[in-house]
Amino acid sequence: MVQIEQLVARTPAVSVHELLDGFHPSQRFADVSFSSYRPDPAQPSQSAAVKALETFADGVGADGGGGLFKKFFSKKPDTRAGIYLDGGFGVGKTHLLASLWHASPGPKAFGTFVEYTNLVGALSFRKTVEALSHYKLVCIDEFELDDPGDTVLMSRLMRELADAGVKLAATSNTLPGSLGEGRFAAVDFQREIQVLADQFDVVRIDGEDYRHRGLPAAPAPLRTEDLKRQMIAEFDGQTVAVDEFSTLVHHLAGVHPSRYRQLIGGIDAVVWRNVQPITEQAVALRFVVLADRLYDKDVPILASGVPFDQLFTDDMMTGGYMKKYFRAVSRLTALAREGQNHEPS
Repeated sequence: MVQIEQLVARTPAVSVHELLDGFHPSQRFADVSFSSYRPDPAQPSQSAAVKALETFADGVGADGGGGLFKKFFSKKPDTRAGIYLDGGFGVGKTHLLASLWHASPGPKAFGTFVEYTNLVGALSFRKTVEALSHYKLVCIDEFELDDPGDTVLMSRLMRELADAGVKLAATSNTLPGSLGEGRFAAVDFQREIQVLADQFDVVRIDGEDYRHRGLPAAPAPLRTEDLKRQMIAEFDGQTVAVDEFSTLVHHLAGVHPSRYRQLIGGIDAVVWRNVQPITEQAVALRFVVLADRLYDKDVPILASGVPFDQLFTDDMMTGGYMKKYFRAVSRLTALAREGQNHEPS
């Protein structure tokens, strides 16, 4: 038997504690460590990055942790508050960032850039600063600035956390001084970008960028009339969320992205009927967040309609948010391959 639910029937109410409690590495990185990272012998920067992070981890909490009082009563440290891993996709940056989180004392937070901006949206800027200023370490994965508002927001957040004595660690495929290039008039926000850059010591990690290999081919969608039969065959004894795709997309507009983790809580797999291309940018960006949360939890997908490599318009796939959309297509495709073909995602 399959326990069937609908995501569109869920409107999770999440407390501040529950939101912050979700800021930890996903299941994919729950057990990683520096020792489980396998540096490429042909890329000495990878081994150097491990050593740099191990040294950084030794300093987390060494001064007693963060706190707003330090902003007023402690002298400014000689070293920068953060470490920033710069490198292409697929070189192990998230593995290393999660390893740093596991190796450091708490309280500590680990989340994607989007999750932190969503946290501010859910709590307010001041309450976010108050909550995180007592942490010893804040890790920000997939750091990227896509618009001027995020630039100013994250500039202020990082500056206030650093002043409070919080250690910062981030990953990105863009150098901190180049964040925002190609997306908006970055020159108009150079001060904020420079403030961000000044918080971090940059560690470069070289290696093959998986974008050079192209996106994996999306599996052919199932027929709508075959979804139920395959769902029963694949997910017997599990809890599956079954939704009409257009209804789900509409429902996401009424659930704050900071709650998407709770939205899919307890779900083992999802089934989407009649997947359609998304043509509105705001809708597409919300769906990217859902794709990230599904991938974090390794939730396989069965779907009918268009394949996931046709989910976003050509303008989206070549525009300022293209990295987000390419990541979402890659992750949704991997989850569909897992659901249909038993291929590990």
